[in-house]
Amino acid sequence: MFWSTEEPTVEIDGQVYPLRIRRMAQARRMSLRADPVRGEVKISGPTRLRTAEALAFARSRHDWLAQRFAAAAQPVALDAGSTIGFCGDPVEIVHDPGHGRIVSLCDDRLLVGGPPEHVATRVERWLRREARRLMADDLSFYCARAGCAVPKLSIGDARSRWGSCSSHGHIRMGWRLVMAPHAVRRSVVAHEVAHLTHMDHSARFYALLDRIFDGDRKSCDAWLKAHGTGLHMIGA
Repeated sequence: MFWSTEEPTVEIDGQVYPLRIRRMAQARRMSLRADPVRGEVKISGPTRLRTAEALAFARSRHDWLAQRFAAAAQPVALDAGSTIGFCGDPVEIVHDPGHGRIVSLCDDRLLVGGPPEHVATRVERWLRREARRLMADDLSFYCARAGCAVPKLSIGDARSRWGSCSSHGHIRMGWRLVMAPHAVRRSVVAHEVAHLTHMDHSARFYALLDRIFDGDRKSCDAWLKAHGTGLHMIGA
């Protein structure tokens, strides 16, 4: 499997998007995806796939791509005046030069001091710290319910998945989940904890997940499906 080093583009409603082509030995046909977060059009296909074929395919699906990009949430800067989520509740980022350099949550306002040009950096740093704190507690809780040792936890920003569990028992979580409701964040942590025992999505895996997760898993999945792209657009 490899990504093309070529840089073709496709125009959708006056906007030019890079076309990323991934060629895979196991692929039998082309598949197309709009990626509003990175602002790209992605095509996967067989190793023999020619760039001209991929371009023609993308252009033939112009209307479908236009709908996908139009439906995506608009980027939200982590800057003064923006409203973001924290544990599912809306909070407004407020720059207060006299507040000092410590970011603090006061009711529905996130107060940030220091130079205005550093607001976004400080807010993201604060969100990542809060994500680690909350997810570490979630991880301990669900590991206790699953009867397994608490593994190493790292916080990242993968765009293709919200959490992952390696074969060595290392769990990695996306920091943007800290903006989602508590139950949604916890459902993803519980999902990865279940993978510590079952590295698949078998019936045994879901039986364990349903036993340890103390919420409505399907509702949480539906929330992420509906709002996940919007989360990725915050601070993108």
